[in-house]
Amino acid sequence: MDNEVVRINNGSDVFVVRACYNDDGADLLAVAGEHSVEVFRVTPPVSERIASFHLGRRITALAWSPRSSSPSSSDDWVIELTAAASDFSLHLLTKSSTSSENMFAFGGGLSGHHGKINDMCFCGGRDQDNAKYVATVADDKMLMVWDLHPALDISSGILSPGRSMGTNASSSPHPRPQPTAYVIAFPHPLVTVNSHQFSSKEFLVSDCRGSVFLTDWRSDPEQSEQGTWRQSSVIELVEPHALSKSLMGISSQWTGFAAWRQDNIDIVGAAYGSRFSIWDLSKPHGGKPSQTGISFPEGSHQFRWCPTNSDYFAIASQSPTKGAVIHIHDVNYVHAQPHVINIAPRPHRVRDFDFMAKRGNPALAVAYGVEVVIFPIGVE
Repeated sequence: MDNEVVRINNGSDVFVVRACYNDDGADLLAVAGEHSVEVFRVTPPVSERIASFHLGRRITALAWSPRSSSPSSSDDWVIELTAAASDFSLHLLTKSSTSSENMFAFGGGLSGHHGKINDMCFCGGRDQDNAKYVATVADDKMLMVWDLHPALDISSGILSPGRSMGTNASSSPHPRPQPTAYVIAFPHPLVTVNSHQFSSKEFLVSDCRGSVFLTDWRSDPEQSEQGTWRQSSVIELVEPHALSKSLMGISSQWTGFAAWRQDNIDIVGAAYGSRFSIWDLSKPHGGKPSQTGISFPEGSHQFRWCPTNSDYFAIASQSPTKGAVIHIHDVNYVHAQPHVINIAPRPHRVRDFDFMAKRGNPALAVAYGVEVVIFPIGVE
């Protein structure tokens, strides 16, 4: 098994890891820490750093663009992803086979978020413009959908502050227009946002109190006033235990990690506190989950569907007293004992994790402390 395990020492604490789910980028992994985003090509038992973006501040969220492809797949490869920083700024990071690293900052100041940005994703669907839009959610209760390539330059020709950070800024005779945002306000802080390969108009948004919203961000603005979540939300799902605890003021942690199963647009999973829930949108049940279970009694952190075997989903422990531990569940046997993976002893805990998208035995990339370890989960 050792020849299938890859270890990356980042040199500083790792806060976010994201695997690229594009077919042409399935061996790519982005690792974000205190100051920078590193992109690795993972080919067990080794990894190769192929891009490095120094932002000078802690990274809180990452998202891969549908345009990204690996050098393993094409000579004309492209690395493109977005990053959110602790000062609430956003950054478009790019590198290609013909150009070096470029960083374009946007969304700062009055035009962007005013709370920690917890998650981000690009638009779903298979349209050619799905790489044009990226959604962000934050503690400020806002979902913002950014047009990265607006037709109009709202900056009126004023040089974007991010251009000075880009290594290739001088090669462009005109400053790049600043992205514009469509904003939808929600009643509570937001934790995750997901898109789906079968829909270009909807995002799945979870809040910290027990609700998950299927939101149509492309609804007609004449029919749905911008900024009203009730008119933009197609379906609201609820986790009754988490919602009741938050209403009674006894919820100990702000959690709410939701994920969309990518092979089935009707299946949604989420982890709230000690419980996980599965919803089947084809059988609404008044927004209540069709299946529930307990993974970590002391609290869960993150919920991820496996992209290569869609029956599996993974949840990490939130408590450092258990060490860095992940449970693998089978959706067909939610009440069975999970497959337990002990990654590191306490006081370590899982900061973030993701499934790799390369076909074959499902593999996890797990961040704890200054390290990221990539390994097959060994579930048959």
